[in-house]
Amino acid sequence: MLRGLSSLESRMVLLLSLAGLSGVLVYAGVTQWPLPQLLVWLHNDLGIDLGAPAHFSFYGGLIISVILLLPLALWLGHRVMSPITKLLRALEGAVASYRDGDFSFSIAADRRDELGELIRMHNALGQTLREQRQNLAQRELLLDTVVQNTPVALVLTDASDRVTYANIAARHLFNEGRTLHGLSFAELLSDSPEALRRAVDGGEDALLTVEMDGGEETFHLSQRSFRLQGRPHRLRLFRRMTRELSRQEVATWKRVIRVISHELNNSLAPISSLAHSGAELARRGDTSRLPGVFATIGERARHLHGFIAGYASFAKLPAPQPVAIAWKAFLEALSLHCQFKVSGHIPEQPGWFDAGQIEQVLINLIKNAHESGSADDEVSLSLTVIARDLRIEVADRGPGMSETVLAQALLPFYSTKRSGTGLGLALAREIVEAHGGRIALANREEGGLRVSLLLPLGPK
Repeated sequence: MLRGLSSLESRMVLLLSLAGLSGVLVYAGVTQWPLPQLLVWLHNDLGIDLGAPAHFSFYGGLIISVILLLPLALWLGHRVMSPITKLLRALEGAVASYRDGDFSFSIAADRRDELGELIRMHNALGQTLREQRQNLAQRELLLDTVVQNTPVALVLTDASDRVTYANIAARHLFNEGRTLHGLSFAELLSDSPEALRRAVDGGEDALLTVEMDGGEETFHLSQRSFRLQGRPHRLRLFRRMTRELSRQEVATWKRVIRVISHELNNSLAPISSLAHSGAELARRGDTSRLPGVFATIGERARHLHGFIAGYASFAKLPAPQPVAIAWKAFLEALSLHCQFKVSGHIPEQPGWFDAGQIEQVLINLIKNAHESGSADDEVSLSLTVIARDLRIEVADRGPGMSETVLAQALLPFYSTKRSGTGLGLALAREIVEAHGGRIALANREEGGLRVSLLLPLGPK
């Protein structure tokens, strides 16, 4: 680049020096020699009088020099500006081509100055833009192929709610496989089930079940607004969830059957064995050992009854009946069932929940905290008001949970305990969500686990 700059700079300096030298020579020729001597010779020897003085003044010589130098200045100016003018015109044409989306324009020139370097950089830029456009076109083709063949129905509408893009699944869902481009989406929805129309009009994500083709179909609707090429657009995704929900339902039932079968076998096998042993003892007349056999059978039967009752309570959970809760009485009643310490201040504002159900949740969480191996005085319960919500936290100093267990701990029938049913945390989640809240589990930085319940402070 430095050599190119110095090359053009040297040419400009050379031309300007030539112009300056030419001006000095012309001025000297007009005022000193040979023009004055030529005029004297013409007047004295040949008798020709041109009406010009034999000696010009400073201003007269300057005017004649300017008149004589004007053609030279025009020629030198043309000489200097000609390549720059040609390059500017070529760049103007290139910019116009780029504006129209044509990147095939290149400038042919063989120069070794900075203009040549600029031309080479422009041509390299054009080549880069051509390659990027080709790669972009290939990616767009790949993306369009993927979007067109995805089972999720995709509909993109503009500000006037007319369809600007729709994939194959959307065409089959709304227009029997025909194109949707340019059609009013509201008119397309006019023949759709009412639940689907209400969900779309709601403008938010939704999970809905509608009657279609003589059966029930479950959809997950996602809606997003954004700007495309500076104009507002609306993207709607309709995902059929029936098959996925059916697979999850089957997987859940299989898990339930495995858990129930395992628990039944663990109880029925010893009951059967003890019943056989009791019959044999009775046959032999050894009745002294029969009370122990019957006691063990009764213990296993009670365990099995409690196991079945736990499943029944999960399946038949009643709807919560929230009321205003005074914290002092609630915490005193809770302390009769489990041991904990209250961390922080108790809010002055009363809670708003079903006392029996939330008490059941907290008893289960505090029991889990003690079973984690945490010291009794390290199990704490805190109450915090956040805006219009109440956060209840149960924390311990046990080993915490791994990332895998954290991700699945709230799922029904998932348990890391050998004798666990996997219903404790799942039941807590069911109760909290029925209150319009949510539950979250997280490991504490200093060690231990924190379970947070976020409940509304009043009716919604």
